Amino acid sequence: MCSLTNAQSYPDRPLRIVNTFPAGGSGDTVLRIIFEKVGKNIGQPFVIDTRAGASGAIGTSNVAMSSPDGYSLLLGTASTFGTNSATQKSLPYDPINDFTPIVMMATTPYLLLVNPNVPASNVAEWVKYAKLNAGKLNFGSFGLGSSNHLAYELFRQKSDIEITHIPYKGGAPLITALIAGEIQTSMDVYSTSYPNVKSGRFKLLGVASAKRFSLLPDVPTLAEQGFAVEGGTFFALLGPAKLSPNVVELLNREVNRVLETSDIREKLALQGVEPVGGPPERLAQVIRKELDKWSQLVKTASLKFD
Repeated sequence: MCSLTNAQSYPDRPLRIVNTFPAGGSGDTVLRIIFEKVGKNIGQPFVIDTRAGASGAIGTSNVAMSSPDGYSLLLGTASTFGTNSATQKSLPYDPINDFTPIVMMATTPYLLLVNPNVPASNVAEWVKYAKLNAGKLNFGSFGLGSSNHLAYELFRQKSDIEITHIPYKGGAPLITALIAGEIQTSMDVYSTSYPNVKSGRFKLLGVASAKRFSLLPDVPTLAEQGFAVEGGTFFALLGPAKLSPNVVELLNREVNRVLETSDIREKLALQGVEPVGGPPERLAQVIRKELDKWSQLVKTASLKFD
C-alpha cells in the first residue's frame, strides 16, 4: 500500500491502463476519450497497454499481479468481470479478491435484433413467431460463451423459446449472417448494429437494459415488454487488490469530473455509450450482480462451453 507521503505526491510519472481487447475497439476508444483529459487534469499521461487474448484473461491477470502502487490500472468489462467467471473453468484471476474497484465509466446495452424478413415488430410478436417455429430458428453470437451469447440465453430462458445458437468468430461475421438471414436474430451494441437498423437491414425490437437507453429514448426496454433481461457491456476502471484509498479517491474524483463535461459526454455518445460515474461501491455492486447473474444462468440452463 502506498504511504501517505507517496499518496500525496501521486502521480509523479505516467500511468498504465491495460486494455484486454484489441486496439481500435470500443474499449480502446473510450479509454482515449476519457483519459486524455484526465491526464491533462492531473499532470501525467495515461499509456494504454494492449494485452489481448483469452477473452481478456491475459491482460486482466497481468494487472492482478502488478504492484498496488496506482501506476498499473485495468479496463474492466462485462466479459472480464462478468461472463468469463461463468463460462471458463479456471480463470487466472479472482474478479473480486484480486482487484480494487475505482469507477464505472460507461455502459452500452445490447439491442434485440431480427432479420427484416421476420414478421415481428415487437418482442411479443417475435416470441409468438419463435414458438410457432420451435427448433427451426437460429440466433447468433460473437462466440461460444461470449457476453451476447449469455444475454440471448437469458432472453431465451425468460421467453421460453426453442432456438438454436450459432456462434461466430466476432462481430463482423455475426452481422453478415444476420443480414443474409443465416440467423434470424441476435443481440449487439448500438455502435455496430444501429447503422444497419437505420438502413433497414435489421429490425430493432427492444433494449436489454433496466431503463431506456439515452440514445434511443423511444425504443422500449425488454422489461417494459414483459421480459426482464439486462445485458450489454461496461467500461470500468480497476486496480490491483490493496490499492491505497488515497489513490482510489483521486482517480475516482478525476474520472467523475471528466464524465460530467459536455464535450466528453458528446464524444462518448458518438461511440454509442452512456457515461455513468459514481463511487467505487457502485462498481463493486455491479460486478457482484453480474457474477451472480451469469453463474446462475449457466447453472439453471445447463450451458456447456467445451
